Amino acid sequence: MSAGLKPLRSLLPVLVILALIALVPLFSPSNRFLSLAISAGTNVIALYGLSVLFGQAGILSMGHAALVGVGAYAAAILARDFGVGFWTALPVAALASAVFAMIVGIPSLRVGGHHFVIMTFAFGQLLAIVLTNGGDNTGAATGLDIAGPVTLFGADMSDLTRYYLMVVAFVTAAAVASWAIIHSSYGRTLRAIRENEELAASLGINVGRHKIGAFVVSGVFAGISGVLLAYFLGHISPSQFSSFPSIYLALMVMIGGARLIEGPLAGGILVAFLPEVLNLDPVQSRIVYGACLIAVIMLLPDGLIGGIVRALRVAFSGKPKQEAERDAAPLEARQ
Repeated sequence: MSAGLKPLRSLLPVLVILALIALVPLFSPSNRFLSLAISAGTNVIALYGLSVLFGQAGILSMGHAALVGVGAYAAAILARDFGVGFWTALPVAALASAVFAMIVGIPSLRVGGHHFVIMTFAFGQLLAIVLTNGGDNTGAATGLDIAGPVTLFGADMSDLTRYYLMVVAFVTAAAVASWAIIHSSYGRTLRAIRENEELAASLGINVGRHKIGAFVVSGVFAGISGVLLAYFLGHISPSQFSSFPSIYLALMVMIGGARLIEGPLAGGILVAFLPEVLNLDPVQSRIVYGACLIAVIMLLPDGLIGGIVRALRVAFSGKPKQEAERDAAPLEARQ
């Protein structure tokens, strides 16, 4: 395979999986299954933004759900006060989340490590407090309703199956956009910062500007996710976008794997459907999630997908284990 087509090979499995997922309505699934799948899809879109921030730039945010909330509330307020529909609200909400990400990122990125994680966690909780005490502007603790049809070329997309297919299309667009960022010069710059920030700065890379840029990009993904979530649920409240939902998003991207294009998709689907498959209540789900996270950190540092890829290459390459593991390392790390 030529050098120009080699990066495309990493995207093809995701496109195949998403094509198969798009065929699910042919099997007449239940409304509950479709609802869970739509919720998982909106999370996956936000996760692709978080994978750019965490997987490429090495910055873990614990306030990502707040960016999703900015997009959701922007869409709800635009619909309530200005009669703005879904398709107009979508870019406006994405821009609002990007601006909020920049506002949060500028002071937060002045610190590093666990201090940054704490600051983003605090920003997420602060947004929930502001929304709760926003009075009629934000609907206070009860939140806001969002009504109005979602149409596309005259078709009513509010139907559950059509909305599911639309979310799958948005997930596909998010995956392609994330793949394009990973394999662009900007993505290579982010990885250089992740691997050695001091060396990158010594080579003339504006580290602070690129970090804020990664935060802004993740905000765009989160804003789109928020609009899709708001129109699907029809009602939003501050508790949906506090710091604890951000922990779940971080959990998803770490379990699936932040550096591989399949990771966010795998993490979002696994965390959404695991309690349903195992018939777990919320408390049991949290215990299982915690155990999965510990197992991933200890045994699969590249996430579930990275671990599977490494195991397959070790099993079928016919090479010694050390050599196969070296070849299984992410392409950008070898470069």
